[in-house]
Amino acid sequence: MRFPKELFFAWMVVVSPLLGQAPSPETAPAAEPLRALDVPDDGVRVAVLGYHDFSETERETAMRIRTSKFRKQMEAIRQLGLPVIPMADFIAWKEGTKEIPAKAVVITIDDGWISTYTQAYPILKEFGYPFTVYLYKNYVDGGGKALTTAMIKEMMKHGATIGSHSVTHPFPQAVKANRKRGPQTYDKFLNTEMGESKRFLEGKFGGSVKTYAYPGGFFTEEMLTKAKQLGYTHLFTVQPGKVKRAIPNEVLPRYIILGNYDKIFDFAITFRDSQTDMPAGLVEGLAQELPFPVEPQPGAIISSRLPVISVDLSTAEKIDPATLKMQVAGFGEVPANYASEGKIFSWQVNRRLRQPVCQVQVTWQDTEGKAVETPLKWSFQIDRDAAYLPDE
Repeated sequence: MRFPKELFFAWMVVVSPLLGQAPSPETAPAAEPLRALDVPDDGVRVAVLGYHDFSETERETAMRIRTSKFRKQMEAIRQLGLPVIPMADFIAWKEGTKEIPAKAVVITIDDGWISTYTQAYPILKEFGYPFTVYLYKNYVDGGGKALTTAMIKEMMKHGATIGSHSVTHPFPQAVKANRKRGPQTYDKFLNTEMGESKRFLEGKFGGSVKTYAYPGGFFTEEMLTKAKQLGYTHLFTVQPGKVKRAIPNEVLPRYIILGNYDKIFDFAITFRDSQTDMPAGLVEGLAQELPFPVEPQPGAIISSRLPVISVDLSTAEKIDPATLKMQVAGFGEVPANYASEGKIFSWQVNRRLRQPVCQVQVTWQDTEGKAVETPLKWSFQIDRDAAYLPDE
């Protein structure tokens, strides 16, 4: 029996990141990892929801949700008193120019299925909820089940904004294939997929398109650089978790709501009790001062079970890079990489962290063969609400 193609892509695009399957090397920067933004934690948490297709009569799948279930979810948001904010307010909050409620929701819909207009839009309009549609160029006016220009413009008059989702919606295999052909070919590929999509949407619908949803949530280091060159400011993955102000704008988490697995929505609209949330996202007893900056910070509460763990050793003297060792609880010694430029020693966690608290130790010797007197030790915690862990 062949595995259905639709379910295979659903697994790759959504379920695999949720279960913590090890990402390929291309999904994380090879050298210096992205750093948390240097902003104070204002205690605000935003759940960004991602939908795809809607139908009341067709079979429910990972990417297709019952229209009646979607209505119930919107009603649940209203009953809980969770404000649904527009993308503009989300961006302004991330940039520090606007305050938003402590618990908020952003609604996004990917691809441009006609059901966005015929099924979801009437419900969102009824509830008065703003939303963002992530369009890929080749599917706009694509006929059949695709949104038309007229439909998109009508929705934009009633609370919708648009974002870029590439030109062809390339799956990871296509991205990797182009990357393997060399820097020039890959750069041309990214200029087309990310650049032409932006120019097309701005030309057809007006305004400035500054947000991007990675097709399949897959991204490479080059995409982060290209996004800045093209004028994108906020880019979304499919890694679930609540957004905090300090999360890098290039890799914002998003809950992809599945039609055949309701618990993801339940986790998305579950927020930590603000009375028990530690200030600045720190766990009492784990926060500590270290001689070198580390990520995640000591005592930090993080939303991902696949973080990048790093140490900034730029102020360390006479360090022998060949002797650097990183040990992570549950993994033992891990194959961390040292970037001579910037002196960053880092490791991308490649298997889901299972314990609520993760302990890290880094040791090294100096150029004279002397071991560092006190090993660098710290711990951080996983936010169980934000880092979704489905039942097996």
